[in-house]
Amino acid sequence: MDALVDATARILVRDGFDRASTNRIAEEAGVSIGSLYQYYPGKEALVAAVIDRHNQHIMQVVRRVFAEVASQPVERAVRRLVAVAIEAHRIDPKLHRVLAEQIPRTGRLENVEAFNREAHALFKSYLESRSDELRVADLGLAAFVCVTSIEALAHTAVLHRSEKLSNKAAETLIDEATRLVIGYLK
Repeated sequence: MDALVDATARILVRDGFDRASTNRIAEEAGVSIGSLYQYYPGKEALVAAVIDRHNQHIMQVVRRVFAEVASQPVERAVRRLVAVAIEAHRIDPKLHRVLAEQIPRTGRLENVEAFNREAHALFKSYLESRSDELRVADLGLAAFVCVTSIEALAHTAVLHRSEKLSNKAAETLIDEATRLVIGYLK
């Protein structure tokens, strides 16, 4: 039920995890508490559904962009990938912050790890297609270093440095992160 997942996301952003309850979520969604329990056993399952939907949306964007940059030179591709990572984190930074805090509580760490494995595999595949342009020898390690660096910068900006998410600051962050990754690869 999308209405329940949407309501859970709104309440998490507005009130936080501890103040969210199944009764409040059902009321916000405009459904009975019985209907909520028909689909979800409790608040943690609803939060897990929000996390899963959020991660699926981001992964769809990531897959699309990797397909888009497949034939582009390293400099353009990396800039586009960095920009997408930062833009994805800017979509709903408050929700992203709450979800990051709740992932351990909901048992969704394995989903985050699967997301990371796929992002690393996509990046490695791109690097393999451009290996003659790169100075790195271990492309698996290079993919790990690049994806982890990009994700850490974007994630930290959302969680701890929200001033880095304004339009001008985000452009500067994209420029600097791109320079970092390109400097490492080439």
